[in-house]
Amino acid sequence: MNKQIAILGGGCFWCTEAIFNEIKGVEKVVSGYAGGNVPGHPTYREICSGLTGHAEVIQITFNPEEITYKDLLIIFMTTHDPTTLNKQGADVGTQYRSVIFFQNENEKTIANKVIEEVQPYFENTIVTEISKLPIFYLAEKDHQNYYENNKEQGYCSFVIAPKINKLRKMYADKLK
Repeated sequence: MNKQIAILGGGCFWCTEAIFNEIKGVEKVVSGYAGGNVPGHPTYREICSGLTGHAEVIQITFNPEEITYKDLLIIFMTTHDPTTLNKQGADVGTQYRSVIFFQNENEKTIANKVIEEVQPYFENTIVTEISKLPIFYLAEKDHQNYYENNKEQGYCSFVIAPKINKLRKMYADKLK
C-alpha cells in the first residue's frame, strides 16, 4: 500500500494529534518536534522554554488513495487558528506556531495553494509558516495519544474536545 507522511504544527500537538486520529485514511499520528536550531534530540521541557526554536508538530502517516495531502492541509488550516503568530489560544511561543513542513516542491506548491484557497474565510491574514522539513524528533511516550489517554484532564475537556466536535461537524464525510 502507498503511504505518505505529512508534518504539521498547529499549536499544541495534543490537539492536532487528536484531530487527525479521527480522519479516514490516516493510519498513524505521532507527536514530535521539528524546526529547531539546537543540536541533539530536544525534550518537551526544552522546547517549552521557547529557546530551541522547535515547534510542537505531528507526523501523519496516511494513504493518499483515501485522503489527499491537500485535504489534510484543508482540515489542518480549518481546525486551528492559522492567523495568530506563535500562538494558539492560551499557548504562546514559537513552539506553538502554525507550520507546514514540506518534503518536496509538490507539497510546497499544494501548501501555498491551500493557504490561498482558505484565506478568504479568515478575517485576519494567515501567518502559517511553510518550510522545508528539517529533522523530525519523536516526542516522549507520555505525549503520544495524549487526548485518548487523558480525556478527563482539564485541558482535554476544555480545549481539545471542542476542536474535535468542530471537526466532526465540518468534516463528517472524512471521519473514520
